[in-house]
Amino acid sequence: MSEIWQQFDTDQWIVLFSAAFLIGMAKAGIKGLGMFIVPMMAATFGGKASVGLVLPMLSMADVFAVSYYNRHAEWHYIKRLLPMAVVGVLVAIGVGYYVDDAIFTNMIAVIIIGSLILLILQERTSFSSFLARNKYVAAIFGGLGGFTTMIGNAAGPVMAVYLLSTRIPKNNFIGTTAWFFMIINLFKFPFHIFVWGTITWESFRANLLALPAIVIGVFIGILIVKRIPEQAFRYFVIVMTFIISLKLLLDW
Repeated sequence: MSEIWQQFDTDQWIVLFSAAFLIGMAKAGIKGLGMFIVPMMAATFGGKASVGLVLPMLSMADVFAVSYYNRHAEWHYIKRLLPMAVVGVLVAIGVGYYVDDAIFTNMIAVIIIGSLILLILQERTSFSSFLARNKYVAAIFGGLGGFTTMIGNAAGPVMAVYLLSTRIPKNNFIGTTAWFFMIINLFKFPFHIFVWGTITWESFRANLLALPAIVIGVFIGILIVKRIPEQAFRYFVIVMTFIISLKLLLDW
């Protein structure tokens, strides 16, 4: 066990455990918090390495989120998004294999800023209705979600844009995103191990040590979500996405 503690320095362990805690809260429904880990982890561990470290922690948190919000999932939205999400992941694998870290992280920032613009536009009822009922729009967002989640585990704002446009209730929003991301994250795993080489046995052991922080984050997140009204939750998601998008743009 002493070898695993020698893998990172003290600051890196602090960042890893902080990221695990934020992931737990985000998966419990505090949308936006999880995105703070993208620049934080990239700055500490490097772009691609950070993606491989984050994915197992996301998958662990997915299990808790699905267990709690399972009954609230809206499967017709998941079925609309998944096929093109798989395509988006496959495209991202090829792109990520050839680009360097600087381009890699800049792509995440640009995509999220674009998502932010759509997030603001969809607050207009006519545009929101168009997004919700158009099957081609669902395919586009599914593809973007797959691409961004593979490139930097950064698909939260993309999915928020589409699902908020449907006026989906708070718990259904959380349950739907929980199932969608659990499925797509498990699909990504083999590619991180065998193609990019960003998940190794050593990195996974570090993820297991961070599991208690994930669990604590999940339970605190559930308690907070219970106290947020529907409309306040909606605006919370939008404001958090705006703040995170600006942070990504300024940092990168």
